[in-house]
Amino acid sequence: MISTAEKATLLQELHAAPELLLVVNVWDAITAKVVAETPGTKALATPSHGIAASRGYPDGEKIPRDEMIAEVALIVRNAGDLPVTADLEAGYGDPGGTVARAIEAGAVGANLEDRMKPLGEAVKAVEAAVAAARSAGIDFVLNARTDAFLKTDPDTALAEAITRGRAYLDAGASNFFVPGKLDESQVARLVEELGERKVNLIGIPGSISLARAQELGVSRVSYGPWSQNVALTALAKLAEDVYAGGGLPADTRKLN
Repeated sequence: MISTAEKATLLQELHAAPELLLVVNVWDAITAKVVAETPGTKALATPSHGIAASRGYPDGEKIPRDEMIAEVALIVRNAGDLPVTADLEAGYGDPGGTVARAIEAGAVGANLEDRMKPLGEAVKAVEAAVAAARSAGIDFVLNARTDAFLKTDPDTALAEAITRGRAYLDAGASNFFVPGKLDESQVARLVEELGERKVNLIGIPGSISLARAQELGVSRVSYGPWSQNVALTALAKLAEDVYAGGGLPADTRKLN
């Protein structure tokens, strides 16, 4: 087993590499094991929404922090030598303390949402998270997230995202996460303004292709709650088929 510090360095290297980092999000022990054992997997990520849903909570920091961190720890244990980055929402009112707890659980990276709070307040949250990681002595990958494309006027979202991205990177964030359905021109502008291998995207229906994201200089594409929705869709289809007199799909694999 490699150390937490070595995993953190590896995760930084994966984000900086010329190859696009692809991360399929997992939300519990068995999904972590399945994805970790899938050829091509280089890192794992947790989705806050997915973990909360699996434990019966709505999204938005409704799940107690202790429960979220406990699930992150379980995922880390099932990831083996793969680095794990955790979605820590907005930090549960204590971004520095939450990052410290996540590192204790074995995570070597994290998403931190701004929820479009005033810029000064959002920057202070990033600074607190960065300080906690430095105190832990690891090269932690802080993926500072903006909700500009989700919560602001589409006409001003790009400019707002660029302003926030610069501020978060200047405050010590490793990367900048911009969820939403962005087109090629928006992604290209973000990379131009913030730097190659600094912008991270989410894969959603209708988003740009992975090949194009690679060409544009994107660092990482993750899938948030969508990987869980793929699994739940398969489960719903099984139930529908069974109730209609069918059975298991012929291509079902025994993975647990």
